[in-house]
Amino acid sequence: MQQTAVINVVGLTTTLLQNPDLFLHQWLKKNGHLSIIEPVLPALTCSAQTTYLTGKWPSEHGIVGNGWYDRADAEVKMWKQSNQLIQSPRIWDLAKNIDPNFTCANLFWWYNMYSDADFTVTPRPQYWADGQKKPDSYSKPADLRNRLQDKLGVFPLFDFWGPKTTIRSSQWIAEASKLVYKWHNPTLTLIYLPHLDYCCQKFEPDSPKIVAAVKAIDEVCKDLIEFFESKGVQPIVLSEYGITKVTNPIHINRFLRTQGYLQIREERGLELLDTGECKAFALADHQIAHLYVKDKNDLLELKKVLEKIPGVAKVLDDEGKKEYRLNHERSGDLILVAEQDSWFTYYYWLDDSKAPDFARTVEIHKKTGYDPVELFLDPKKKFILPRIIFKLIRKKLGFRTLMNVIPLDASLVNGSHGCIPKSDGDKPIFMSKVAVADKIESSSVCQHILNTVFKNHKKKSRLKENWL
Repeated sequence: MQQTAVINVVGLTTTLLQNPDLFLHQWLKKNGHLSIIEPVLPALTCSAQTTYLTGKWPSEHGIVGNGWYDRADAEVKMWKQSNQLIQSPRIWDLAKNIDPNFTCANLFWWYNMYSDADFTVTPRPQYWADGQKKPDSYSKPADLRNRLQDKLGVFPLFDFWGPKTTIRSSQWIAEASKLVYKWHNPTLTLIYLPHLDYCCQKFEPDSPKIVAAVKAIDEVCKDLIEFFESKGVQPIVLSEYGITKVTNPIHINRFLRTQGYLQIREERGLELLDTGECKAFALADHQIAHLYVKDKNDLLELKKVLEKIPGVAKVLDDEGKKEYRLNHERSGDLILVAEQDSWFTYYYWLDDSKAPDFARTVEIHKKTGYDPVELFLDPKKKFILPRIIFKLIRKKLGFRTLMNVIPLDASLVNGSHGCIPKSDGDKPIFMSKVAVADKIESSSVCQHILNTVFKNHKKKSRLKENWL
């Protein structure tokens, strides 16, 4: 078997690789092959990763987004972590069937708890009874977490998501992957580097901050690739999706509320979405929204109305879901796909003074959808940094403290993903020394990785020469 390291550089596209001074550009030009990946719909973290690691579509593996509405519990479940939620064999299952000696280390790809992979590390905060959230990670075997923390310190969770995100989280993951390789020598190492995900959602595409972020993650990739190549390990660099400029947030639940579909519960003068009693509501996930409808007789009229909303490109009914391989019980009764310049918010309140208390915090589980505004500090709050310091001091002293520093302004968001981009320059990529076709389907990535591990090398690509 050929030892292989798959480095998932989130958001990496040919558009971001144009700078000839980048290590990745030079590495590709010298000895790599480039393929454009036709992204899965939805082009989201959990769906894309699971499609890559199973070779199956969402209709089969069941990961229809970064979360879904559990009709039995009447609860929205975002960013769950159990690997048992995936309903298809994973790449390590397939590889072990070929050679039982195969081993796999998974560092921070999602659904990474209670997995049959041999070595795993994933973010897992501690939630204290006094309301504090502390950075931590979860590993298999359990002592791997302790060994990594002894060498690298605690995983920097607040550099991984929220308004404080930095390159530190990607650097920690990269260093951890090298240590896991040294200690356990896995056949396949899966590495997730999230850094570009932050800046590309926060800033304009031509922002110098994106240029700087690309250079920063390029340095991390250089270190990883040179390390693995020195050990005889074959690197593969890929991405899950490209992030494109957006200017039009669609407040889909506010629209449904004005049409009489939402049920709102008031507590302490603040509004909560009572999903189990809603006639219809949307789970907003970047450029995708799963619409769950109580009375199926409402579907036809809803579809007609929703198709007229500016920024909505498609409304998938049962036939549409089959066409895009999203026909799974977890999917919404209707699935909305945004135009490339639009995205869906989860907001359902009509008055910001009635927004729930968690709306102004980093709270990925309570919100009825994904909230990219969590990447920002509220620009309307004066002396925001001293306020945060004061709140942190209160927390350390044991006082319950609401970290309500996140704005409620969707116009701050500059980038999104989830729909299929129009340009190949905005689509995910697959780079390897093993040549494959110029364009590949998301569902074929699994087989291309297995081909590298088991040295089943096929078709040559000319896309690299055309692009460079």
